[in-house]
Amino acid sequence: MNKKLVFPLAAFAAIAILLVAQSRIVTVAAQKPSSSFDQQVEQTRTQMFEQGKKIFRFDTFGDESFWGGTLHLHEAIAGEKNGGVGPGVSPKAALAVGLKVDSDVLPPDMVEQIKQGKVNLDDPATTLALLKLNAVVGVTGHFDSQGHLNSMGIQCAFCHSTVDDSFAPGIGRRLDGWPNRDLNVGAIVAMAPNLQPLATLLGVDVATVKKALNSWGPGKYDAELNVDGKAMRPDGKSAAALIPPAFGLLGVGNHTWSGSRPSIPYWNAYVAVTQMHGSGTFIDKRLDIAANPIAMKTKLGETRGTPDNVTSKLAALQYYQLSLPAPTPPAGSFDQESATRGEQLFKSKAKCATCHVPPLFTEPGWNMHTPAEMRIDDFQAKRSPGEQSYRTAPLRALFTHSKGGFYHDGRFQTLADVVNSYNTRFHLGLTEQEARDLVEYLKSL
Repeated sequence: MNKKLVFPLAAFAAIAILLVAQSRIVTVAAQKPSSSFDQQVEQTRTQMFEQGKKIFRFDTFGDESFWGGTLHLHEAIAGEKNGGVGPGVSPKAALAVGLKVDSDVLPPDMVEQIKQGKVNLDDPATTLALLKLNAVVGVTGHFDSQGHLNSMGIQCAFCHSTVDDSFAPGIGRRLDGWPNRDLNVGAIVAMAPNLQPLATLLGVDVATVKKALNSWGPGKYDAELNVDGKAMRPDGKSAAALIPPAFGLLGVGNHTWSGSRPSIPYWNAYVAVTQMHGSGTFIDKRLDIAANPIAMKTKLGETRGTPDNVTSKLAALQYYQLSLPAPTPPAGSFDQESATRGEQLFKSKAKCATCHVPPLFTEPGWNMHTPAEMRIDDFQAKRSPGEQSYRTAPLRALFTHSKGGFYHDGRFQTLADVVNSYNTRFHLGLTEQEARDLVEYLKSL
């Protein structure tokens, strides 16, 4: 052998041995089980997501004792022919007030019968059949051994889920986190046979309660009525606010219209206990002040229900909601060329990005502004405890909640109205074309 080749060959062999040894080490390391804490993290990730989804979709927190036991809303749904009162609520009537049906749980034979027009959608008995299947999004029906509806409850999904209409309008696959802007909560509650408890709470008669509830309209809810008793704004319009989306909140501070109720766990506890009327604990003594006579009277700011069906579920519920991404706008729903121009305006002349900082499209940190800064009225801001301001709302997936208008109360019917208002209030000097381009960009987010 050529002596000149001996050293290179020996070196090559040594390198090959080292590479083989290193690969074996890497293989062993890859096969080595992860640390017990890593395993705990993975287990928690899976469990929290699945538990949170189940809670969001199906947990009533025991609120059937209120909706069924106190208000007897289930009797109005069933109707007189099915052991309740009145005409009952048919599927057509239910869809008309914005209730949705989860097509994924419908049996194949029912699906085929619906397609063939063999299911009577004008019969409340069909609604009861859907409730037995747990197919009505956000509503749980309780039936006795004879199959009669004897109570009902609602879930988070009642307001914060809709469907994709893939089967028919109002019937399709679930879209969790999407605000149900078709849902007329007030009209649904107003059907309850026994509204006297609400009238007593508010210190008015039943007719006044019904008037307030029916003033809300689709996609709105008044989460402050049982705090301050203010059913109407000073301008005579309903005090109800739009149902906001519950998706796209990852990385976003302050999750409600007014930031004095800043976090997902706070809001979930508040809604589950004081609005859904589940049995649980909710603490915020800021509510029990003279400006909130109803809260003071009921000591709402220190509610401790027994059993507590809420507190242990807040973590998983938050985990699931933070997992819900903002949906992507449908193809063809905006003009790309115009949107590209609008993006530059968003970041420059229109000054939108000053507060709606990409990619969160809200401020990182304290994303709140006083009514004076916003140059709007302070009615809704003053209904909240503590910091009386408005949140810089994230802007992604506006297409999912354009119905009902924009801002907390829907005062602007279209995005063009929003842009034109900002253009006027803040003297931006946008031309008509620039305003249109900015709208197309907002639609693209």
